[in-house]
Amino acid sequence: MKSLLKVLAIAAAFTTAAMASGSYKDNNILISAEEAVKLIGDPKVMFVSGDSEDVYKLGHIKGSVEMYAHHLHHADINGRMHCAPLFRCLDDAEHYIGSKGIGNDMTIIAYDDFKGPNATGVYFFFKSYGHKNVKVLNGGRAAIMAIDPAQKKYDELYGELKESKRSLKDSSKELKEAKKGKSELTPDQIASLNKTVADMEAKVASLEKSIAEVEAELLVVRGDEHVKAKTYHINKDDIDLSYIAGKEELKHAMEDILKNGKDSKYVIVDSRSMTEIIGERKMDNVARGGHIPGATLLEWNKISDMDNKLSFKKAEELKAVFDQYNITPDKTVYAYCQVGAGRSTEIITALKLLGYKNVKAYSGSWDEWGNDMNLPIKR
Repeated sequence: MKSLLKVLAIAAAFTTAAMASGSYKDNNILISAEEAVKLIGDPKVMFVSGDSEDVYKLGHIKGSVEMYAHHLHHADINGRMHCAPLFRCLDDAEHYIGSKGIGNDMTIIAYDDFKGPNATGVYFFFKSYGHKNVKVLNGGRAAIMAIDPAQKKYDELYGELKESKRSLKDSSKELKEAKKGKSELTPDQIASLNKTVADMEAKVASLEKSIAEVEAELLVVRGDEHVKAKTYHINKDDIDLSYIAGKEELKHAMEDILKNGKDSKYVIVDSRSMTEIIGERKMDNVARGGHIPGATLLEWNKISDMDNKLSFKKAEELKAVFDQYNITPDKTVYAYCQVGAGRSTEIITALKLLGYKNVKAYSGSWDEWGNDMNLPIKR
């Protein structure tokens, strides 16, 4: 009975989130912070941070694990993916997922700081292997912190502590100088100052104790990952290649774009920064800088709602962006970045939210394309 109630609670959370997302055509991708917070601590739900290990240690949702999106795509030093278009070979993926304490029956809620790319990288990783229940937390860690009453109290106490420590430091310095005869304070004034310092020391100690108590209630915490490994199994029949594409698909699309221009039925989106696109900046071990010929240059940050700290702009705003770049629902759209899980998946997830059907992330991305000397590039 308890298991049934948990299942119903999770289903209700996702339904409410779908209603909240309103104008998105595909309401099955995102979950709001208000609904996600109800699932923190549920043994059948795993929150997965797509941010780096360092960022995770500085602040992560309680009980979550870290799966850095930049490391999900597994290629050798020459950019070769041995089980393309899959991000990793099956045995490697099974071991990696299981090492994070994730079971096949768990619901995955992918998140990052708030921007979206790393969370969507995790989302595509799991969906491509056929994991059934996967969501993206809209607004990520920042959205959880914004609605956590303990966080508000913690921030207030921490601000008061900083101010108290600053005042204590100044008063202690003044008292020290007075005791050395370096000030014109009278003995009574020194005695009064001495009491003030003692009172402030007691206040600082009290504040530190209160902060420690509140810290134990925070939903976003600092520190290392604590997890007990599980066995995870990927069923080959469940693998979903509708989320990811290999370089042969990209090569075919590129050739069609170069031949037919705007009349092509394909669009290839380069979601990286301009310095990467023009080849001025090379990342990781990629031999060449530049971009795929015929690619549409649309940087990922035009998709995130930076002003409101949400992973995606509103539907009408997203539509306006894609219309501006002639990325329409009748096209087959591929997006790539450096490693295929991150900035490219942010673009493709946004298209899925709008109901686009034929959209994929190029899992090899520039790490693979830029290292393959048989493939053309443009700078």
